[in-house]
Amino acid sequence: MRAWILLFLAAVCAFAQIRYSDILKSPAENWLTYHGDYSGQRHSPLTQINRDTVRNLVPKWTYHFGGAARLESTPVVADGVMYVTNTNEVDAIDARTGRQIWSYTDDRARRSDVNRGVAILGNAVFFVTADGYLVSLNRTTGGILWHKQYADVKKGYYATLAPLALKDRILLGVSGGDSGMRGFVAAYSPSTGEELWKFYTVPLKGEPGAETWGEFDPQWGGGATWMTGTYDPELNITYWMTGNPWPDYYGGGRRGANLYTDSVVALDAETGKLKWYFQFTPHDTHDWDAESIPVLVDAPYRGKPRKLLIDANRNGFLYVLDRVTGQYLEGHPFVKLLSWATGIDASGHPIEVRDMEPTAAGRVVCPSSRGATNWMSPSWDPVNKLLFVPALEQCDQYVSSMRTPEPMHGSMAGGGGPVNGQTGKFYLRALDPFTGATRWEYGMTGLADMWAGSVTTAGGLVFFGDDQGQLVALNTATGADLWHYNTGQLLTASPMTYSVRGKQFVAIASATDVFAFGLFEPAKPSTTPKELRIGGSSITARDLGRPSADQARKPSTTREPAGTSTPGIQN
Repeated sequence: MRAWILLFLAAVCAFAQIRYSDILKSPAENWLTYHGDYSGQRHSPLTQINRDTVRNLVPKWTYHFGGAARLESTPVVADGVMYVTNTNEVDAIDARTGRQIWSYTDDRARRSDVNRGVAILGNAVFFVTADGYLVSLNRTTGGILWHKQYADVKKGYYATLAPLALKDRILLGVSGGDSGMRGFVAAYSPSTGEELWKFYTVPLKGEPGAETWGEFDPQWGGGATWMTGTYDPELNITYWMTGNPWPDYYGGGRRGANLYTDSVVALDAETGKLKWYFQFTPHDTHDWDAESIPVLVDAPYRGKPRKLLIDANRNGFLYVLDRVTGQYLEGHPFVKLLSWATGIDASGHPIEVRDMEPTAAGRVVCPSSRGATNWMSPSWDPVNKLLFVPALEQCDQYVSSMRTPEPMHGSMAGGGGPVNGQTGKFYLRALDPFTGATRWEYGMTGLADMWAGSVTTAGGLVFFGDDQGQLVALNTATGADLWHYNTGQLLTASPMTYSVRGKQFVAIASATDVFAFGLFEPAKPSTTPKELRIGGSSITARDLGRPSADQARKPSTTREPAGTSTPGIQN
């Protein structure tokens, strides 16, 4: 008996381990990273929910986070267990039923901010607290394994991103670039939290790139890394986007391109050394963080197979780079309201329009400070070779402050806001990155307030959240609207999909809840016996509060009013 128990426990432990090889195979039944896999494509091979069956998609369960106001987490699912975060909190949920398995809240955290999710490796779940701690939890029980500070709030840092788990390290970035700090990407041991390497996104005086800051002290230069990077296992290179330079909206004191802000940096995952970089917006004064996800695609390019990096950038241009070398290949505008540059030159630099800097009186520039897109996740359709991007058509009036900003105090040197109250319009656009063409677009009809991305499936669908709080499914090839569901809330996270026991689900976090959807299943015939014997006494179906066989044959005299339904809340 003892040997059998030991074998059983060993099997349970083996089942609980999430290996690097498992992450390499994700997504399928599991969704093991923030992006679903290392590429950032957010494409699932699941087909049970498809163009023919999506009409039968129904809510399966809703999980409520008490005290939540803006959930930005993309759920991670492993072996039927879903892990979702709120600020300083991780909840493990039965992914089939929505019932809580365990919940962990870090009561020591000294700050509250949004949180975008977890990473899983081995039998541990990793997440960051808002005040800059990396926490390792036992995946099965939620018990804390270790808790280590990696960024200091006293130096202007805080944390919001989902960690990235590689074979033997956990990669992290930081928030705080709008208040004066020095951004970085760093790797940590999954077993101890020991720092393995750190790459700073802003070079200090005397380091390569420091000359692009003029006389400004780059230790306050910004360049935050607040969105999870992507990774190429074959090249062992990880790709991270960097945020805007500081002070925001005013560049007079930091004359130059301000490397490596508003860039993608390609780092050797083993050492953290910079392999190459590409800067999208030199000397940014419009808050155009380059925090949109760098999507990795292997595809023919002009007749030859290439390893590509595709990015729809906040500045309004869609870029295609060679991700081995960083070579610029293509650049196209993907919004119509774009006034700061007329195009991209042969080397990848923007052809800028003069006099687009913010002023004390205000200057109208397109796109808005929210960007042509933002951190909302794009997705890739490998069949039609399309990138799906939430795009915002809007201009802002940009103002530069005369007040000297103070680092580490949340202080900026200006701002941007709508022109004459115009809130803009959101679209989901299907973009051909190799021609710049918009294959189709889906215009949203709400108030242009949403932060939800998309996910594609091999069932020929793209799911995304719109600005009316609706989860929507479209035909990837044509953009035809096939299904929608109104959550009644602001959508601030991207959807994902997974499967448990052969049943596919689609899930999305709203402001306060996680919603899960699956295909409608007809109710199974009751298996309740007509008579149940307990301790020598018999209990009939009528005693159990259910109709007897005779009653079941009688027609009901109570009817629901025709057309009765519960309207969704309109935002």
